[in-house]
Amino acid sequence: MRSLKAAQKVVYGVDDREEAFQITDADVRRNADAVVSLIRSRDLTDNGDGTFTISTSRFGTEFNLCDQERFANQPVSAFCSGFLVAPDIVVTAGHCVNNNTLASVRFVFGFRLRADGSVVTTVPSGNVFRGAGLIDHALNGPSRSDFAVVRLDRPAVGHPIVRVRRSLKIANQQAVYVIGHPSGLPLKHADGANVRDNDPGAFFSANLDTYGGNSGSPVFNSETNLVEGILVRGDTDFVTENGCRVSNVCPINGCGGEDVTRTSEFVKHVPDAPIDEHLDLDERVTRLEESVEEVLAIVKQLEDE
Repeated sequence: MRSLKAAQKVVYGVDDREEAFQITDADVRRNADAVVSLIRSRDLTDNGDGTFTISTSRFGTEFNLCDQERFANQPVSAFCSGFLVAPDIVVTAGHCVNNNTLASVRFVFGFRLRADGSVVTTVPSGNVFRGAGLIDHALNGPSRSDFAVVRLDRPAVGHPIVRVRRSLKIANQQAVYVIGHPSGLPLKHADGANVRDNDPGAFFSANLDTYGGNSGSPVFNSETNLVEGILVRGDTDFVTENGCRVSNVCPINGCGGEDVTRTSEFVKHVPDAPIDEHLDLDERVTRLEESVEEVLAIVKQLEDE
């Protein structure tokens, strides 16, 4: 789990993280179902019956947390997060995977807490994917761009595809939310954040409640539910108090902010998402409504500028 500490994040103001089953908005729930955990192949056991078991450790023990720390008794396993942008394409952070490590990484759907308090640690083999190759990759450089576009070994049938911003850029102070695996925990959703610094070309900063393990998480526009970028770096996760560790809490406008690689850095590799004629009528109507909302949002932004 030491790799989780490579790209630190932090909590701003109130900790807004919630479990996947607590999400009430249908669009946000759908987006959550497109998020994957990145897990080392050595931490997955093939049970020989069409399922895999995820090897975990206790969050509080792994990170030497103080007793009052949230989620201390939950399991951790994921080292990064990612999201599905096409049936066989996942996007994540560039520091999460590269050509040398891809073979040892698995992309797993379904690592989350149930409403009864139990955690899904055994998943069907249909939810476990290998990377067939890197379509594109960037890590820092002059622009500080950080992303990886990965071709999966097969299409992720039955999982939704997120919509991404394809032009212009997010508005100043726009509300955003993030979905991923903070510190390797089961899937979490965190909203209550806003864009803070929108000036850099390849990324923007926001006061998102994120941790190592959230690297590669999709950051969504709260109005349009479009992916605006990839969570890639931020402030220090934990500080030590009385011999144990607690979350580093910054004022809502304090610390340095969490950096998000813009979709403009990788969107050329994301195919347009046509309305699939095999979808049921309700889903096709929803897709059409989303497309109209996206166009209206772009028109409004152009008018405001």
